[in-house]
Amino acid sequence: MKREFKEIGEDVYIHDDVLIKHENECKIGNHVAIDKGCKFSTVMEIGDYIHIAADVVTIGGKTTKVILNDFSFVAAGTKIVCGSEDYTGKGLVGPTIPVEYRELVLNDIIFQKYSGCGVNCSIMPGVTFGEGAILGANSLAVRDLEPWTIYVGSPAKPVKKRVPSGKMLKGMKDLGEK
Repeated sequence: MKREFKEIGEDVYIHDDVLIKHENECKIGNHVAIDKGCKFSTVMEIGDYIHIAADVVTIGGKTTKVILNDFSFVAAGTKIVCGSEDYTGKGLVGPTIPVEYRELVLNDIIFQKYSGCGVNCSIMPGVTFGEGAILGANSLAVRDLEPWTIYVGSPAKPVKKRVPSGKMLKGMKDLGEK
């Protein structure tokens, strides 16, 4: 299958069955792997040294964007929700309802450098992962995650600070801290 990206780097692996709805709007850096079963309905901006594991889904359409900055990652089964609806009664809900009767919630989701999430996470519209922030497996992010902090739970709460050391510091230096 021939893919048509806005930009694509070197050393990029995308499994054949990955669905990228707006790939002509997407930018992909160097040293990127996108595994089997991923489905992206948003625009994607993917930096360098990024892994997106199997069965990750982005929701939100062409007007929203998922930004994965260098050295960030998304583990298997995660749902990244850039587009949803306000369920409080401000509008009717559902994709078959004409848009003038719906109250849409559309916001980009950003992973800063060295951030990521474990398996089966859910990330809601507008969340930004601060540099080095981690969301633990099966967690729900509804608010921004502070830099170099580990979060777990539903909704996610901070549990521990993360301090770069050892191989992480060496990798940051050797692989091109830009």
